[in-house]
Amino acid sequence: PDDRSLQVHACHGRARQVEVVRDAILHLLEDDPALEPRDVIVMCPDIEIFAPLIQATFGAGDVLESDDELDALPAEVRPTDLRVRLADRALRQTNPVLGVVAQLLDLADTRLTASQVLDLADREPVRRRFRFDDDDLARLQEWVAATGIRWGLDAGHRAPFKLDALAAGTWRAGLDRVLVGVAMSEQEPGLFHAVLPLDDVESGAIDLAGRFAELIDRLQASFDALAGAQTVASWVVAIASAADALTATSVRDAWQRAELGRLLDDVVSESTTAGGPDPSTLALPEIRALLADRLQGRPTRANFRTGHLTICTLVPMRSVPHRVVCLLGLDDGVFPRKAPRDGDDLLLDEPHVGDRDSRTEDRQMLLDALLAATDRLIITYTGRDERTNTQRPPAVPVGELLDVVDRTVRTEGGGEAQVRVVVQHPLQPFDPRNFVVGELVADRPWGFERVTLAGAVALAGDRVEPGRFLDGPLPAAPGNIVELEDLVRFAERPVRAFLRQRLGIRVTDYSDEIQDSLPVELDGLAVWGVGQRMLDSCLGGTGIDAAVAAELARGTLPPGLLAKPVIDRVRPIVEEIAGHARDLLATSADPGSVDVKLVLPDGRSLSGTVAGVCGDLLRTVTFSRVNARHRLALWVRWLALCAAYPERAYEAATVGRARAGAPGAASVTVARLPVLAADAATRGELARAHLAALLDVYDRGMREPLPLAGLASAAYAQAAAQRGDAEAAGRQAWESGWNFDREDKELEHQLVLGGVRTFAELLEEPPRPDEQGDGWDLGERTRFGRYARRMWSGLLSCERLIDR
Repeated sequence: PDDRSLQVHACHGRARQVEVVRDAILHLLEDDPALEPRDVIVMCPDIEIFAPLIQATFGAGDVLESDDELDALPAEVRPTDLRVRLADRALRQTNPVLGVVAQLLDLADTRLTASQVLDLADREPVRRRFRFDDDDLARLQEWVAATGIRWGLDAGHRAPFKLDALAAGTWRAGLDRVLVGVAMSEQEPGLFHAVLPLDDVESGAIDLAGRFAELIDRLQASFDALAGAQTVASWVVAIASAADALTATSVRDAWQRAELGRLLDDVVSESTTAGGPDPSTLALPEIRALLADRLQGRPTRANFRTGHLTICTLVPMRSVPHRVVCLLGLDDGVFPRKAPRDGDDLLLDEPHVGDRDSRTEDRQMLLDALLAATDRLIITYTGRDERTNTQRPPAVPVGELLDVVDRTVRTEGGGEAQVRVVVQHPLQPFDPRNFVVGELVADRPWGFERVTLAGAVALAGDRVEPGRFLDGPLPAAPGNIVELEDLVRFAERPVRAFLRQRLGIRVTDYSDEIQDSLPVELDGLAVWGVGQRMLDSCLGGTGIDAAVAAELARGTLPPGLLAKPVIDRVRPIVEEIAGHARDLLATSADPGSVDVKLVLPDGRSLSGTVAGVCGDLLRTVTFSRVNARHRLALWVRWLALCAAYPERAYEAATVGRARAGAPGAASVTVARLPVLAADAATRGELARAHLAALLDVYDRGMREPLPLAGLASAAYAQAAAQRGDAEAAGRQAWESGWNFDREDKELEHQLVLGGVRTFAELLEEPPRPDEQGDGWDLGERTRFGRYARRMWSGLLSCERLIDR
């Protein structure tokens, strides 16, 4: 019963197999002080499949004997010091230049999508050739997203896909926008030869734009040279030229380019016939297959028996005796390995006894590995599906080995011996069974990792409700300056502003993912972007036709006639909103910006810039439906203007699409704030009083997340001011429906509230003792209600909503 010379481990998938092999080796090293890592060899059918998993699990690589970073870690989180060496890696994996060449051959007959080219640009030899650093690549990704690049070098490159009449979304069209953006800005009227400048190329990025253009030009030249059928000699010249044009190495890594030269020379020498070059021509798939055989991994002595634990490919003549032999990945259908049928192999047409059979060779290699293991043989395979948990059999040779064990080994109870040999492992490494003595193997727990042990303890422990997000309010935020934009953002989204401004936490990722396919239809956010840009252009003095032409040239609309429905839907709305916005201006004053710096009663300063001031009117125009956030942002900026310049009789207005709840015939809503008072002294006094109330809420909101929500609080306060059902209005604005998510689903609210909460739960918290007095509505019995009224009472007393 204590004989563990043969171990077979059934696991959930390849990643779990690697973890199990690591733990099995650690058990052996712990049990036998004389056993060293060099006495252990791990073999698998395909090293390239397992290499990333091995590197993640073992931390494989050139690890120094004294790693200061690892030594500095606490003992409870320091990873196990088990260093390995990977042998038999493919040349395209060990030689970055060969990796680039292989990727070029793979891309030569593809669409050349945005993500494919950016991935190529991220390769180390390409980065060195064009001097790209991480910031440069991030900037290129932003340019690709902004210019609408999807796939295809140019319109001609799309000819095999029957789209040669469409240039939008190609690399050439996007590059033209970047290069024109070097000399012009998007705000300048008109297009330059039908090209819209990219308004994101400052003087410091001109050099990057040039290197970007050089990359695309060299890619196009390289792919042109790799097109069509050519002789082997011509292919070699084209490949070498492409490698020289797109890659560069340091002096220390010059061997990478030299290895490519030797490989290409071998290809030429092997194709020579009768003392001269072979005139036969090869197509791209043929030269790709010819080089693929030379780029794949081969058994070598490199990284083999170097003193560390060796992981290599299962190949003939590799079974040098080791004390411990581990066979990784002997899954059914994977081992014995299937040999692809080669159309040029004439032996397959007339098979004879004695011909080479790869499956028989794999069975022989399993036998060789068994004989090479002087102490232990460890085998892992996928015994259960990692998704469905359905049982899966081992590879046929492994099953035959287990049958032999049953026939030749007797157990004390008379049962099947393979039950003692096969260990069924759980799906997760933090499963408590891994750390229970005798659960998986006799007389010991199986797991070694402290981190997964902590996870198992937590999983087996008592479930507790999550605590409050904060135990209490934080100290007051330091600083003597309150930025006006910070106050505006707080008014729009109080909880998000607290997380970002005070804690530096972002729970939502707003980065643009690179798209590889041409858009066929736009989502709501993309349609809004089109409408807002057209609206800004019209208000800036550009005609509606020029605004439409600019959007078509931008490259983000669906191609060809598919863009027409979007334009037809957006254009009349833009014209109507722009018309109402112009009607607000008594004169043709151009919008400008006004700097605001206001000394507050507590000695702090409110500082910022208010944009969109046209004479004595603060105007904001949006393609969105006018909602509570637009109105509150306008209110904060207008109060700052009136408090800083009481001598000016400022008004304010927001114009946008009809608000929710507007009459059915209305298409535009105008939220107006008339002059605060007739005389300057009263205007200044009232503006400062309203600002003081907002700043009090802001200061409280920078210490803890308040029960404030932009839309729900507005609906509650407005219904309460009109003596309506405030609770019903707030609930409708807060709780999500079956087809539309509202504020209860926002990630910031879920974080601070501990999940999705109902509106009734928001109303459960009563007001605190310091939330009463001047400016607080004592009639409200909930904390949510008091903050909603304090935030909105001033605005509701001044604002006029007009639906047109």
